[in-house]
Amino acid sequence: MACADVDMDISLADERPDSSNRKDLPVVQCYQATELVPDRKGPLHDLLQKQPAVLGSLQVASGLFSVGVGLLFAVTQEMTHSLFTLFRISHLTGVLFIIAGVVSNLLFRFPGLLPVSLRVNCGCIIVAVVAVCLISVDLSQWSSANEDFLKMEVLVLCVLGLEASLSAVLCFWFSREKRTKSP
Repeated sequence: MACADVDMDISLADERPDSSNRKDLPVVQCYQATELVPDRKGPLHDLLQKQPAVLGSLQVASGLFSVGVGLLFAVTQEMTHSLFTLFRISHLTGVLFIIAGVVSNLLFRFPGLLPVSLRVNCGCIIVAVVAVCLISVDLSQWSSANEDFLKMEVLVLCVLGLEASLSAVLCFWFSREKRTKSP
């Protein structure tokens, strides 16, 4: 669609018929833009081309997986058996990543959430690093009696790596966008 900043030229396609001929024929006018004006860019146009909503959706999906694994551990393992279960790491990280993903998805409609999303994703990275440390302590006490649970903790460790990398990419994009928009 063409946008114009100036008046449009009007050209008559057919001359107006005589009054003796048909009076009911309409006058056909053709409009032609003489100058194109670029579309106005939104406040987060450059950022939204990178699609943070896709990464936000991945955060939500991995957060749901973490919560599901946490429920599995809560049902099948004793509370004091590992630090992973004791501190409910999977529940905490899962819920936090679900929140971060939802906020990242809402950026398209509400660009004012950019600082909130940046802070939430930075918090996700911090919590993920603490969770990795606690899981590493559990894995250092590997025994064949807990082999199934420890294999699941390795899986959760891999999911935490994915979640932390998604948050790191989003934090990089958001901080870069914030710096370009700041005066």
